[in-house]
Amino acid sequence: MNGIWKAIAELSTELHPERIEALAARIAKLGSANDFEKAKSSIGSIADTDVLDRLGEVWRATSDISPSELAVSLRAASATANLIGSRETIEMVWTGPTTGLVPSRHTEQVLLEVIGAARRSLYLVSFVAYNIGAVVEAIRSAIDMGVKVDILLEASTSHGGTLDIDSVRMFSQQIPSANIYTWSQAAKAASEWTGVVHAKCAVADGELAFITSANLTMAAMERNMELGVVVHGGHLPDQLARHLEALITTGIIERV
Repeated sequence: MNGIWKAIAELSTELHPERIEALAARIAKLGSANDFEKAKSSIGSIADTDVLDRLGEVWRATSDISPSELAVSLRAASATANLIGSRETIEMVWTGPTTGLVPSRHTEQVLLEVIGAARRSLYLVSFVAYNIGAVVEAIRSAIDMGVKVDILLEASTSHGGTLDIDSVRMFSQQIPSANIYTWSQAAKAASEWTGVVHAKCAVADGELAFITSANLTMAAMERNMELGVVVHGGHLPDQLARHLEALITTGIIERV
């Protein structure tokens, strides 16, 4: 019996609740486990077909679970997985000397994870950026998958900012399909906020956020002491994504 509960749990965490509902509705109308193949078409194509096939196999081997019972189990498991997934989890991210006593994750590892997790939108914010080949390649891969990428950077001195290094130019040349933004000089002139872009973060799909002290530089990734947190789920990633989008909409930051 444990096999079928595991198969139900695996499928329910793999598929969106709407697809689980479509599958459950179809299964509930089946005569027996031997008809499972008829239900598979109700959810279309999925990346991991093995997990769906496993459910069919273990169900056929478990004679005392009816179609309606399996349908209810799938719905319950999906609702549970969705609830757990929506809850916020926070992990510490650290680059620098380690003690071996407190677990933490590495800055570059987490940044690449956030970029790789994006399916619709990706926001990146940094004071400065250069010499980060792996990050650039990850951003290019995200764009190739159709992800909208918005990057906010501090401007160079020649464009009203404070940096001798022109990170904006570098990103514009290396990732021309990304939307590059700087703090609008007009917006600065019209307000009391006249400093620099000193925030550093990455947000994927409003669902996963990385807030860090680290700039997008090799020194920050490999040599400095840098501290941050990665936030999965909850309200913060969405709130941060909406805030960055509002900065664009209101013209506080402008595309270059």
